[in-house]
Amino acid sequence: MSLLAAGIAAGLAALGGAIGIGLVVSKTVEGVARQPESRGPLMTIMFIGLGVVEAVPIIAIVISFLLLFR
Repeated sequence: MSLLAAGIAAGLAALGGAIGIGLVVSKTVEGVARQPESRGPLMTIMFIGLGVVEAVPIIAIVISFLLLFR
């Protein structure tokens, strides 16, 4: 049962991360399309946001593995 729970937790974490990254990138592309001269600052903020969005699923997967192999 714990194997199933760890798999579901890892899958939902990956799904949430993918949705979050998609939203961040789409809004950045929209911002660059509206104001092309602000591409540099928007890309910098986007990469910081991607790091934050990607950290949460990685932490969730690590926690699910820790609970699985406990």
